[in-house]
Amino acid sequence: MIRPLYDWTLKLANHPHALWALAVVSFVESSFFPIPPDILLIPMVLAAPTRAWKIALVCTVASVLGGMAGYGIGMFLFEEVGRPLLEFYGYGPKFAQFKATYNEWGAWAVFIAGVTPFPYKVITILSGVTALDPTVFSIASVLARGLRFFLVAALLWKFGPPIRDFIEARLGLVFTVFCVGLVGGFVAIKYLL
Repeated sequence: MIRPLYDWTLKLANHPHALWALAVVSFVESSFFPIPPDILLIPMVLAAPTRAWKIALVCTVASVLGGMAGYGIGMFLFEEVGRPLLEFYGYGPKFAQFKATYNEWGAWAVFIAGVTPFPYKVITILSGVTALDPTVFSIASVLARGLRFFLVAALLWKFGPPIRDFIEARLGLVFTVFCVGLVGGFVAIKYLL
């Protein structure tokens, strides 16, 4: 099932409306949709490497705007929309545990979810539910999503198709290790100093 969808996205990458499709997928993925925008981002950059930065920018902007929609779901529609979405994706129990200390570490949570395989939509909704400062949320989202999508675009632009397999198989792991090291370093500094 994934292979035909991926092949379809390769064809879509050359379509005149491909950027709009990428924007829509990036937007909805950040607020409620389970398919990441990488499924369009990767073949689009491979098909048009000279447009890599524009593609990454569209993906980033749409993803951040979708994250703001997720924030709005959490803030204004949590009981009606947010809670059922979290339950649908099986994150209800994790959500309840996480809510207690969220705002203290909210910026880090948004950043880490924005670059790792952890579902960013869960964090966007949680940020709205806990009323994380919208400025903190926005800055962390722009930095995280920009880092993720521009790094993918840069790797594809520089190395082309050979890097695609690496990105598809290991990028989530690389970002996770990076974030664990980053957060671990800050925690170590906090307790050692």
